[in-house]
Amino acid sequence: MSIDRFILKKLDSCQEEHTRANLVQLFKIRIQKAERATGFHMGRH
Repeated sequence: MSIDRFILKKLDSCQEEHTRANLVQLFKIRIQKAERATGFHMGRH
């Protein structure tokens, strides 16, 4: 299972608000990293 799927699965089942906030932040960081790696960010291709 990829780390992204793992994060989404944990978000789906997590009840603790602080942990959910940390998972969301981690997922945002992964999205930003992927955008930088592909050169796609802030709505520009």
